[in-house]
Amino acid sequence: MYPPREPTPTTQEVGDLSAEGTTMDIDKFQGQLITADHPEYDTARAVWNGAIDRHPQLIARCSGTADVTAAVRFARSHDLEIAIRGGGHNVAGTAVCDDGIVIDLSAMQAVRVDPGRCTARVQGGALWGDVDHAAQAHGLATTGGIVSHTGVAGLTLGGGLGWLMRKHGLTVDNLLAADVVTADGELLRASDDRHPDLFWALRGGGGNFGVVTSFEFQLHPVGPDALAGAILWDAGDTRKVLRFYRDFVRGAPDELGTVVRFGTAPPLPIIPEELHWRPVILVGACCAGPIGDAEEVLRPLRAFGRPLLDLIAPTPYVNHQSAFDSTVLHGWKYYWKSTYLPELRDDLIDVIAAHAFACSSPRSYAVMFHLGGAVSRVPEGDTAVGNRQASHAITLDGVWRAGEDYADRDIAWSRGFFAALESYREGVYVNFLGADERPDRIRDAYGTAVYDRLVEVKTQYDPDNVFHHNQNIRPRSERTAARSRPGPHAPGAGTAGTTRPESQTNSGAMR
Repeated sequence: MYPPREPTPTTQEVGDLSAEGTTMDIDKFQGQLITADHPEYDTARAVWNGAIDRHPQLIARCSGTADVTAAVRFARSHDLEIAIRGGGHNVAGTAVCDDGIVIDLSAMQAVRVDPGRCTARVQGGALWGDVDHAAQAHGLATTGGIVSHTGVAGLTLGGGLGWLMRKHGLTVDNLLAADVVTADGELLRASDDRHPDLFWALRGGGGNFGVVTSFEFQLHPVGPDALAGAILWDAGDTRKVLRFYRDFVRGAPDELGTVVRFGTAPPLPIIPEELHWRPVILVGACCAGPIGDAEEVLRPLRAFGRPLLDLIAPTPYVNHQSAFDSTVLHGWKYYWKSTYLPELRDDLIDVIAAHAFACSSPRSYAVMFHLGGAVSRVPEGDTAVGNRQASHAITLDGVWRAGEDYADRDIAWSRGFFAALESYREGVYVNFLGADERPDRIRDAYGTAVYDRLVEVKTQYDPDNVFHHNQNIRPRSERTAARSRPGPHAPGAGTAGTTRPESQTNSGAMR
């Protein structure tokens, strides 16, 4: 969340932005324009992943939907590369581009909750902490990740995993409507009965179809307290813990969301100092039901083996949502590989145990989300989310700080771990794709039928592939070859650790 800003120059005062002396004047733009000579430029171009180092010509920090419309039209008229910044949290760094314009929604963070209808209207620059804060004032929540500084827009448009997904579905399963600025600079309202094809594509298809300036979500009674926290075992117990965990979650109720983390114990105040940096397998849990019922559900897990630490307790939901924020800080450098996995057979458990703790950086980790429940009950193709029958999503995350020399070793670790999982892979969650993926991995995220339908919607709403700085779905159009510029995955667009591809109040006519 950005602090209050000092008075900023008008569009007429911005001046010359290119070697050719072209003055970029965004007509009817009332937000903040930031260029390379602005004192906030380096802060404004920085995203969550510190390995991303890109230099846009212009950052247009929008104050509302009218600014977004103006910025899109301006970029089109000047043939500028476009990146869309919502929360800036995507590991591939798609929220910022080189040499083009960043349409920055980070100042658009308003959340309006209607407790009577159990809904929330959320602007495209909000973070999940903003949503949780506003919704929990009324004892409400919706599925929204596991880290509170994740952006609402990027997480939603890619599907949306989170603690509540087994009970209430993915984030997109709770999306009621969205306001979208298209590639033509038009403002559309997309829902089940207005532009339903676009609404279908927005629910999992990423930032390919426009700039979403506002979301409307269904909320559910949650908390304010939930039985939640983490249990830690020594890394040497990984095989035994995973075999028990496999059987435990097979019969778990939808109310129970769990995430398994393989890595060192983070130096959090709640963890005793003697455990800091010790290799552990951690099972995080959140049971979205009555505390008494949750105690019974979690009793077998808490009783298994010899835990080093049991932090499960009645906890405010908003506190649990932010409990691990400090373990994935802004500005650290990240490299990810990811895949969906089937149920944990013994041979798969052996592969995970053999690789999970072979990283070099104490901040690197692997994390595995348990799916199923409400996620798997939505028929394939009802939304643009693919692979709903997978049992788990795992991401293998190399992490290091500036000045540390772990990059080469932990990028190799992540890639090697990913290669070892080859025979078990079942597609991939699109939000976990990195900056150096093969193009066919985007198809793997959806499956053929969903991907082909996304291509048709892309061809209708963005035939020139204006919005391609993302996990790109190319339109079925001959114009693409002539007009599309190389995206973040194209040859020469950067390599891991130095890449310079997050997508994403109300004014103007709406259709």
